[in-house]
Amino acid sequence: MKQQDLNPVLLFLFHFVVWIYSIFVFIPYYIFTWVSKPDALICGSEEERALIPKAHSVLGRPEGPYRTVKAAKRLVELLYPGLVTLPKVFEYAAMRFGHKECLGTRNVISEEDEQQSNGKNFKKVVLGKYHWLSFKETHSAASQFGYGLAALGQKPKHNIAIFCETRAEWMIAALACFMQNFPLVTFYSTLGGPAIGHGLNETEITHIITSRELLETRLRAILAKVPKLQCIIVVDNTPKSWPDYPSNISIHNMCDVQMLGARPENVCQQNQPLPSDIAVIMYTSGSTGTPKGVMISHSNIIAATAGVGERIPNLSEKDTYIGYLPLAHVLELSAELVCITHGCRIGYSSPQTLSDQSTKIKKGTKGDITVLQPTIMAAVPEIMDRIYKNVMLKVEEMNVAQRTLFTLAYNYKLDQFLKGYSTPLCDRLVFRKVRALLGGRVRVIFSGGAPLSTRTQRFMNVCFCCPVGQGYGLTETCGAGTITEVWDYSSGRVGGPLVCCEIKLKDWVEGGYRHTDKPFSRGEILIGGPNVTMGYYKKGAESQRDFLVDESGQRWFCTGDIGEVHKDGCLKIIDRKKDLVKLQAGEYVSLGKVEATLKNCPLVDNICTYAKSDETYAIAFVVPNQKRLQALADQYAVSGSMEELCNNKVMEELVLKVINEAALAAQLERFEIPRKIYLSPDMWTPETGLVTDAFKLKRKELEIHYRNEIARIYNGK
Repeated sequence: MKQQDLNPVLLFLFHFVVWIYSIFVFIPYYIFTWVSKPDALICGSEEERALIPKAHSVLGRPEGPYRTVKAAKRLVELLYPGLVTLPKVFEYAAMRFGHKECLGTRNVISEEDEQQSNGKNFKKVVLGKYHWLSFKETHSAASQFGYGLAALGQKPKHNIAIFCETRAEWMIAALACFMQNFPLVTFYSTLGGPAIGHGLNETEITHIITSRELLETRLRAILAKVPKLQCIIVVDNTPKSWPDYPSNISIHNMCDVQMLGARPENVCQQNQPLPSDIAVIMYTSGSTGTPKGVMISHSNIIAATAGVGERIPNLSEKDTYIGYLPLAHVLELSAELVCITHGCRIGYSSPQTLSDQSTKIKKGTKGDITVLQPTIMAAVPEIMDRIYKNVMLKVEEMNVAQRTLFTLAYNYKLDQFLKGYSTPLCDRLVFRKVRALLGGRVRVIFSGGAPLSTRTQRFMNVCFCCPVGQGYGLTETCGAGTITEVWDYSSGRVGGPLVCCEIKLKDWVEGGYRHTDKPFSRGEILIGGPNVTMGYYKKGAESQRDFLVDESGQRWFCTGDIGEVHKDGCLKIIDRKKDLVKLQAGEYVSLGKVEATLKNCPLVDNICTYAKSDETYAIAFVVPNQKRLQALADQYAVSGSMEELCNNKVMEELVLKVINEAALAAQLERFEIPRKIYLSPDMWTPETGLVTDAFKLKRKELEIHYRNEIARIYNGK
């Protein structure tokens, strides 16, 4: 090689080395630490974002009232100027979004019974693609159905009931009732016969909309106890005839009612409601007793949807929402109405067909979420806790190298996330398969119905690569109260007030919560604004106790929940008046606090804490995680079926020991930790009547269900 050729070769080698080094070091480093700005004006670490004011006390008092900084001078009441009722809002959406997809349903290709190892048969389905109705088609279907109901004798301002699973027909029926000013009475599809009969008789129902399955399994048995019922509309198209039903009750298919409404002689002037007219009488889940009907006006719903919609960034016709939570729950109804008003399409699902592993999905076929690939979804903490535990079980089953890589990636991303950075390469290489469990395109998840643990929230942030907005609201406030900003990374809080309402704190001296407490003001949460509903149906005394009207005419609802307001105006739920039990020695045990803490224990799938004022300690009913319970049994050479393991005293003591360790690690007080437990081999589902459709514990029902175990435990047997 000649001397003059040496320098160019060395120069080429130098550039080649720099190029290779850049590819394998600098470029990945840049990608991994690329700064993400969810809001163009807001960036920074978790601590920095927590300092940004979200709300403030409009009077400068520690007890409030607190309003979001976006509605400091005036609360928002309308989605769009001049559109003061739901029919007007929906008509505007139908004109604006026209032929864009609105409501979607998957076709059932086949059904078959599959025998399980325990001998029981489970129905399995194979589902096809989503079939969509456009906004115009949805509007037309709802109009025709409304005319058909009127032709069947339904009168304006006379209550009509819907007792049906979440599906497109539910929403079409609701929109039809709004158009005709038929107050819609809603019931959870899991309510028992006595509760349904109570609600139907209390609201004097003559017409009810239901599904074939619920008619045959729930309604049929109580028809004789609902004397005013005249007409049943079944949303399924088959069968066409309904023999063996009382002759005084007519039964029609929804399709036939729509055809009836399409006849020229039945197309009449719609009975436009006033903003103050009742749109929905929503029966609560009855978690603390007999279900109560909450009267919700058109103006209440519109204010709530305006508030919730403002907190969802960039919601548009480009988004897809998956509807699977009960539409009889105010969380789902509000969410879907927000989607419709913003042009976001809704694909329907159910907990039994949601994922590829769901109970009704035939092995080898795709669940709804995989096919739909939603961008927005709502979830209750119970469902997210299950996702977390299922994924972590799969991580434990990985080989050492895979598990180490996942753990390193998880910890790395969590650290970057809390600093305000995103990790696109890490997301693509490590978390892509986990994210695919929710379809792969979810950009924001909203959680409500119960407190979400920090552990689960962080897991969703990291593994599903999207923010989790935690919200707080009640049926009595039309589901609206607070929601965290998507750019607020803090956990354990429920955000600041929505633009439609304000909150204030009321001292609860007995529980030891006052607005003068330090470092944060504490007390019972009161929510005020145009979203606060009209009260309880035919329950004037309870309405007067729980609803207040101030000197300006604004309505307030006393929630019974205890909260504290942080310096940035965000609310944190810390207790509930009804969950507080005073033990014999004078200590107060917060049942909800103990349950939220112990549900973080991997061995616990669900837990209900129980205490009596004439006893010195609390106990708990525990639904153990079956795989982990089996692993614990194998470790100590205990054999038997799940039922035998749960009834085994040795396993009871072993699980209690694990729970005690988790409680101490979480710094629970000694008197808060359950001293004895009972292991339940059966899951608590809405079908069992022990939890609501939002998976809230029904304490009274649980106490009755386990009364023998309570007596045995406290008697020392």
